[in-house]
Amino acid sequence: MPQIRISEAARFLGVSDDTVRRWTENGTLTARKDAAGRLAVDGLELAKVARDQSHLPDDPARTGSSARNRFVGLVTGITADKVMAQVELQCGPFRVVSLMSSEAVRELGLELGSVATAVVKATTVIIETPQGKSIV
Repeated sequence: MPQIRISEAARFLGVSDDTVRRWTENGTLTARKDAAGRLAVDGLELAKVARDQSHLPDDPARTGSSARNRFVGLVTGITADKVMAQVELQCGPFRVVSLMSSEAVRELGLELGSVATAVVKATTVIIETPQGKSIV
């Protein structure tokens, strides 16, 4: 399993290094020395904690949908002309941008600070890793 240094773990979780150290002290995470002698946590264990710690607000629409990627957030930006608009949402730590008609922005009543849900249904999702190899 990959070992993630404390400072990197904190960055992935959006918390301070001290918080990760407290979690290793109280048993939430298990710290071990890496090959360089620095404290690190197991990547899989960190992923489980990250998943358990992530909580977005409930979707106010509460509608049934086949799309599983739903991000509830606040509208932080709207750039519109006569025909098209760009709407930005801040959904927890994620910034989601949608392009739609200006008419849709008006009909949805979108304005800065309003609550909205970004629904992502894509046929292609690209995953990248720092040490990944390109496959041609």
